[in-house]
Amino acid sequence: MKRNTIRALIILATISILGIAGVQVYWFNRAFDAEEERFNRDVSTALFNVANQFVQISESAIPANNPIKRLSTDYYVVMINNEIDANLLEYLLTTEFEKRSIKVDFEYGIYDCANDEMVYGNYVSFGQDFTKDGTKTLPKWDDQGYYFGVQFPKKATIITNRMGVWIFSSSVLLLVIIFFAYAMFVILKQKRLSEIQKDFINNMTHEFKTPISTIAVSTEVLKNPAIIHQPERLLSYTSIIENENRRLKNQVEHVLQMARMDKTDLKLEKEPISLHAMIDEVLKSMRTNLDENGIELACNLRAQNDQLVGDKLHLVNVLYNLLDNAIKYRGKEPVIHISTYNYKDWLKLEITDNGIGIAKAHVKRIFDRFYRVPTGNIHDVKGFGIGLHYVNLVIKAHGGQIHVASDLGKETTFVVTLKNSLGH
Repeated sequence: MKRNTIRALIILATISILGIAGVQVYWFNRAFDAEEERFNRDVSTALFNVANQFVQISESAIPANNPIKRLSTDYYVVMINNEIDANLLEYLLTTEFEKRSIKVDFEYGIYDCANDEMVYGNYVSFGQDFTKDGTKTLPKWDDQGYYFGVQFPKKATIITNRMGVWIFSSSVLLLVIIFFAYAMFVILKQKRLSEIQKDFINNMTHEFKTPISTIAVSTEVLKNPAIIHQPERLLSYTSIIENENRRLKNQVEHVLQMARMDKTDLKLEKEPISLHAMIDEVLKSMRTNLDENGIELACNLRAQNDQLVGDKLHLVNVLYNLLDNAIKYRGKEPVIHISTYNYKDWLKLEITDNGIGIAKAHVKRIFDRFYRVPTGNIHDVKGFGIGLHYVNLVIKAHGGQIHVASDLGKETTFVVTLKNSLGH
């Protein structure tokens, strides 16, 4: 699928999800307002009945106006034309609230006209395990007559409890949004992996095509019977075929190696190893390659304890890969520095080259499988983008770490850290 098509689908899907979420939020707020209005209506009715019962009990005059005032979203005051019995008030309030299923905690206070303050109050909880140390002072009303105030600290709780269907639908929508975001993440990740694999296949085809073409040309020359009388030329072409064959073999081994590591964990055959001896062995085998590319080598192997326990085959491959990278990305006057040293219980290996360097944006990704630093249409540096990924896997399998420090146009340093007594 084309990039623009995927982008359009993601944009349209995102707009749709946001539209549905916006509609859900709108109707949720409308439902909340409706439930709040219903709650206020139920509370007002209950308080009105309490006021009427006080009037009947005290045989006082019925208030001319509505005795109930809502001073805030959760605070109500009720005018009574007589003194108020606190015990009776609490009983009447509890009874009326229970009739209307208003089973939410509330606190009340009674205004004392003589002292101009709310003198009595209590916190009434419908929960059996609730305890409260006293009641806070409820705000006074400007009116100087007899009245009591009722406040619902947990008003939002009962309103949300009455909105079970809306909360359920909102939760489902939230899960849909999370699933959508995850699906988009997976799609984009798969697309990126697809592009990386496509680049890998292109690189692999390019890498195989060159040696195959070279071998084909060399075999055509060797078919000429006259070449038997030219031993130097014969030896040259047979050497070319041998080198290209070795190159093909190494490339196939790299690909098969990565395929095996995809299927199973890296299995190590550990044995005591001298890091310095391993470095010397690798440098001897790469001497021709180093000389052909005019690379100056500087070694500073100052680790007092270079012993470790690990898989020699894989660790040798690590050294080959790191040095091969330094050779591939060399500068005009290439110099490679190899140094070792001890740090506490760790053995450190540093390989530094003065090559073209790596931009900061790519440093964090160079250990990703198939990843190669973009070079546009320039293909002068060969590779599949699996060498450093393999190096990272091997080092981590040995319980070590690998770090890289680099900047574009400057030197690059790989630091490998392994434990001296690994496996003991």
